[in-house]
Amino acid sequence: MAIFNLKINKKEYKVDVDPSTPMLWVLRDHLNLVGTKFGCGIAQCGACTIHLNGEAVRSCITFISEVGVKEITTIEGLSENGDHPLQMAWIEHDVPQCGYCQSGQIMTAAALLKKNPHPSDTDIEEAMNGNICRCGTYTRIKKAIKTASHS
Repeated sequence: MAIFNLKINKKEYKVDVDPSTPMLWVLRDHLNLVGTKFGCGIAQCGACTIHLNGEAVRSCITFISEVGVKEITTIEGLSENGDHPLQMAWIEHDVPQCGYCQSGQIMTAAALLKKNPHPSDTDIEEAMNGNICRCGTYTRIKKAIKTASHS
């Protein structure tokens, strides 16, 4: 076990966990930040996507020992009131079906828009590749990202 000081969603946290603990479990089990979801556990589905210094990463394979002083943002920290342009566009385009993958989809899209505020369809498809939606809402996801990019 080791003590780690983390900055998550602009707040300071201290956790005492094994250095090989994936950030997904630190967030969910130790800090009760449950917006980040477990999907596959092998970084293939994107449900567990968070940001490390603004970069989209899969938290199921990112060990706490790799984080260091990087700032972490989860879906809970994307906006205080759920009014981030992507969240609003998700509602406008009625994107969620079961909703399970949506926090990972939104976090991946947010990282894309931070790097490329006006992505083409190809840019969106490339960035979102690997984020799996069991309900197949990919067309609505792309429309929501385009809408958010015009906000």
